[in-house]
Amino acid sequence: MAAATVREPRSESSRIHGLAWLAWLVAVLTLTTLTRNPWYLGLMLTWLAVVDAVARRQPVTGRTAQLWSPLRFGLFVVPIAALFNGATVHVGATVLARLPQSWPLLGGPVTLEAFVYGGLNGLALTGIFAAFTVVNRMLPVREIIQLIPRAYYPVAVVAAIALTFVPVTLVQLRQIREAQAVRGHRLAGVRSWLPLWLPLLTGGLERALQLAEAMTARGFAAGDDAPDGWTRVAALVGLPLALAGLLLRTVWAQGALGLVLLVTGTGLVVVAIVVAGRRHPHTRYRPAAWQLHDWVVTGSALAAAGLWALPLALPEQATLAFSPYPRLLLPGFGPVMGMATWALLAPVVVWLAAPAR
Repeated sequence: MAAATVREPRSESSRIHGLAWLAWLVAVLTLTTLTRNPWYLGLMLTWLAVVDAVARRQPVTGRTAQLWSPLRFGLFVVPIAALFNGATVHVGATVLARLPQSWPLLGGPVTLEAFVYGGLNGLALTGIFAAFTVVNRMLPVREIIQLIPRAYYPVAVVAAIALTFVPVTLVQLRQIREAQAVRGHRLAGVRSWLPLWLPLLTGGLERALQLAEAMTARGFAAGDDAPDGWTRVAALVGLPLALAGLLLRTVWAQGALGLVLLVTGTGLVVVAIVVAGRRHPHTRYRPAAWQLHDWVVTGSALAAAGLWALPLALPEQATLAFSPYPRLLLPGFGPVMGMATWALLAPVVVWLAAPAR
């Protein structure tokens, strides 16, 4: 008699599968990597802000603490990126100031184009951070860990520890402060923090010992887990090929050659990971159910990424390759490329279309 598989309850109609979130992340990374056009970056940041705002209202389990919001991250990263690029890249026609040539790295003309390009890089990083913030909020830690390939299950365990370390430490710090406040303790100076740090350090060491004992009892990393020789070679060759292809497409505008290298390198890495993962079979107690809206999120995300990344001979794809160098000019805008960014709103459509409980 075949064993029945326990699945997630169908009542959670607005819950998006982890693999669908992974496809959505791939779309965000693809779109933010392939362009520095401020029109497209502005659209993507707007849609990501909408997704983040709606995601905050969704009932989720396993939510982890967020140290920084995407807005605070952007307010910090964008000026820093603009200042760093403007101070170190001395290229551009609009010269704002000139620093002495004798200054290492900083010496030379300071241009408006360098500041703008640095700020655009900061906006792209903000979009990536916002996307990962949404996924971290909507997926429990166990589902995030399940997205890591089986070949790297020790990495998955380490990642689980890293993801839960900060939230658990913050909770313990709050509990210690409340306990000390009940005893009449007040924070007045550096010495007054000692009754907080000592219990926090002791508790952290105790949790580390308990985790080490539990991992040893379960045989963590026992046996020969070394991958085969050819899988190592495939991964070592595939990664540089994929990186070279990405640089050829995004930096040196070599679309066809860059795409061939990117696809070849990515394929080698994926094959190596899949083959190595077969050595680590595992089962899941409650596999998440794949529903119709997961196809909607996945399909729209991959369609947008393919429209931007594949050489489809669309004239509007030329607007993706925006650069403020050598002189800052108004960038072009392609309606088709702009409409493709709407695919990032697929999770919002799923949540709004779900029946109210």
